[in-house]
Amino acid sequence: MAGRTYVARLDGREMRDTDAVFQQFYDGLRLPDYFGWNWNALSDCLRDLEWLSADHYVLIIEAADEALPGDASGQRLLFQTLLRAGQRWSCVQKPQGIELGRLVVVMSCDAASVPSLKKHLRSLLNETPLP
Repeated sequence: MAGRTYVARLDGREMRDTDAVFQQFYDGLRLPDYFGWNWNALSDCLRDLEWLSADHYVLIIEAADEALPGDASGQRLLFQTLLRAGQRWSCVQKPQGIELGRLVVVMSCDAASVPSLKKHLRSLLNETPLP
């Protein structure tokens, strides 16, 4: 990729509850002070990223399958938020004269968890409408 790239590494093992999820994103993406510490605020920030001086963004979530253990609805919200942000940054048609950056989300897990994580993400992708 040409241009400046910002890479943030987050750890799903550290995302034991929603506050810890928001803290990981706050620290990793250097979220602005006006961040509202809720899912809508995280979604808004991921769809913008203007405070980071970069042309491209790479968000790596290690042990993504271990985020929010025992909180299926919270994990679902996290993954939906990431999918929607990815869809927003994947716009193919750009307004004339505006160069949009790119967001790449990499979710890693151990090999044994790949089929389960893939299935979960595919089901969310099928039900998540484009923004």
